[in-house]
Amino acid sequence: MTQNSKLRTPIPYGRQHITEADIAAVVETLQSDFLTQGPKVAEFEQSFARYVGAKYAVAVSNGTAALHLCTMALGVNETSRVITTPITFVASANCVRYCGGTVEFADIDPATALIDIDKVRQMLESKPKGYYAGIIPVDFAGNPVNLEALRQLADEHGLWIIEDACHAPGGYFTDSHGEKQLCGNGRYADLAIFSFHPVKHIATGEGGMVTTNDEELYRKLLLYRTHGITREADLLEENHGGWYMEMQALGYNYRIPDMLCALGLSQLSRADEGLARRREIAQVYDAAFAGFQGIDRLVTTPEALAAGTGHAYHLYVVQVADRKGLYDYLREHNIFAQVHYIPAHTMPYYRNLGYKKGDFPEAEHYYDRCLSLPMYPTLTEEEQQFVIEKVKEFVANGR
Repeated sequence: MTQNSKLRTPIPYGRQHITEADIAAVVETLQSDFLTQGPKVAEFEQSFARYVGAKYAVAVSNGTAALHLCTMALGVNETSRVITTPITFVASANCVRYCGGTVEFADIDPATALIDIDKVRQMLESKPKGYYAGIIPVDFAGNPVNLEALRQLADEHGLWIIEDACHAPGGYFTDSHGEKQLCGNGRYADLAIFSFHPVKHIATGEGGMVTTNDEELYRKLLLYRTHGITREADLLEENHGGWYMEMQALGYNYRIPDMLCALGLSQLSRADEGLARRREIAQVYDAAFAGFQGIDRLVTTPEALAAGTGHAYHLYVVQVADRKGLYDYLREHNIFAQVHYIPAHTMPYYRNLGYKKGDFPEAEHYYDRCLSLPMYPTLTEEEQQFVIEKVKEFVANGR
């Protein structure tokens, strides 16, 4: 490690940005009458629904809880078979297993690392209608899946769609009518989910959100979020008085505290500013690596993206022959890049369910070469140039 690197502040692949306004918002809520189940939850839900253009939003304890509630609301059970991508955080698949369903993977498009819709079509057409229940596409790295195309395919086979938009708040694609479709707006997906983990666009520490335009699903989400208990008078089977409540379904405690929603509201107020900065950082990386031999990238540039696509840039991924070498070299220089993701089907749990290496060659080839470089709004120009310098230095020297 060079002396310069020893003195350099570590550069992570992602990090939260907490401002004085964020702190003040949390303190104000801590000094209020409600720490949980108070007014900030509904305020955050309403503001987030407006941000993505959906009718309804339900705030929950984390993104995994959001996925689980979605599969519950859609009735996933032991007879359900659901398709998702192997290049995702395992929760996108695990939510199906929580309900007893079967997960099947479709390989990725190597240009984008998004689920390959043609491969999904092949899977559906190889089975009778009704064989599959639904699809969980992932807006990987912030690049939106073309949900219009996927919706058409899903409708042909009677499937629901859960959009995993954890990487893509503020992202969008343009549909065949020329209309901009924000990730999570519910136009083509039955439900969408978001995460507010610290490395995401909007940070609450832990937290998640489900958005939908379907009132019936919305009501189920509210019920399942809080133990399956309701106090709403028009839903009660009996009513013994003002204290009375009923457990009408087997739910969970997936609530999120008011103080975290206060932080989420403050972060949401500058979400567009953070997204704009992410896009600036991506442009600098694009220009730096364009045509540089030995460095491949996922589709990211406006020229290469599908027409009318707004990438949200949660991640900026490069692909190199010696990924492990580059990973270690960057760490030597206090740059903490990360890998997204280890293919879900290669995890011991899913191997024990019958999957094996070699099942999805595009996903596995991508994993062997991928590395996520630092991408967050407070990354400085100096830090980014240092990252670029070290990546090029390693690749150029053939190390």
